[in-house]
Amino acid sequence: MNRRRIILYQVLGWALIVGYDLSFIMLTSSPKQKLSLEKLLLLQFTFLLSTITLFYYCYLFVFPRGLRPGRWLVLVLGLLGTPLVFAGSRYLLQEVLLPFFFGFHNYYPGTTVLYYLQDNAYFLPPTIVLAGAAVAIRDAFLREKERENQLQLQVLEQARTQAELAFLRTQINPHFLYNTLNYLYATAYEVSEGLAEAILRLSDLMRYMLHDSPDGQVDLAREVEYVENYLAIHRLRFEEKFFVEFVQTGQPVGGQRVASLLLIPFVENALKHGLVSQAAHPVRIRLHLPAPDRLEFTVENRINQHQKDATTGVGLPNIRRRLALLYPGCHTLAVHSDGLTYRTHLALSL
Repeated sequence: MNRRRIILYQVLGWALIVGYDLSFIMLTSSPKQKLSLEKLLLLQFTFLLSTITLFYYCYLFVFPRGLRPGRWLVLVLGLLGTPLVFAGSRYLLQEVLLPFFFGFHNYYPGTTVLYYLQDNAYFLPPTIVLAGAAVAIRDAFLREKERENQLQLQVLEQARTQAELAFLRTQINPHFLYNTLNYLYATAYEVSEGLAEAILRLSDLMRYMLHDSPDGQVDLAREVEYVENYLAIHRLRFEEKFFVEFVQTGQPVGGQRVASLLLIPFVENALKHGLVSQAAHPVRIRLHLPAPDRLEFTVENRINQHQKDATTGVGLPNIRRRLALLYPGCHTLAVHSDGLTYRTHLALSL
């Protein structure tokens, strides 16, 4: 239960108590009474205000501070101060403010301080007990919430540990991978230059994917190089039936920083779900820098109507989520499809 809800419940509770009490006086008052209805309502209302003052004195100060280990003296002194709080607030309201604004008192003139304190002491126990019960209920809710939070943290910690262990079990030593690919490249070069080139580009792709930077950013030139290597491997795969255009326009690429592997999902999805074998309708990829700190990336492809693979590649919701986390408020992603052509356009500030 959060603090705002606790305050709301308390306001509603006091409103019901005050409303019920004043309504009862209005319904049961008699014209023969010595005091008028207005005076009765004012006296009862000020009495309730004194009760509320005592309640929050105990609720916010006495019990929260006095019930701590080793704070019994604070508790005792706080409880001894309850008659002064209740009687003092009631005196201020009924014996100072009421005469000043409305011209009447609650007690007769000449009432002694001792009698006044004794008379008001009768009303202390119910309010003090109510405040103590409210503190106990509130602390019980807070302890339960803390326990739930601890359980959630334990579950998250277990999940994180399991994920870390799974990653360690599947992790490949990058140096072993690079050395193996270099060996394959040297061996394949004597057999087929095309095969050797494919292995070399694959090595560059793997090196880039496993590269880590402290802020997750890389040079835009390296991201572009990754896209070019990715396309080159596919071009070797499809040989003469691979029609993809990748052009760069606007400001020169150099010095800009961009999130790693930001552009490749759009290219991957275009090659996976589009047609790359039609010379009349090539896949068009355009990187445009209208300004040194502005990037526009457009991918357009004909939709493959005979796609049999049910998988969706890198899902668009995942791409949108990553953009929202990396470039909040400084990017736009537009997607258009007319059933024949699929087009994505990303614009963002670097």
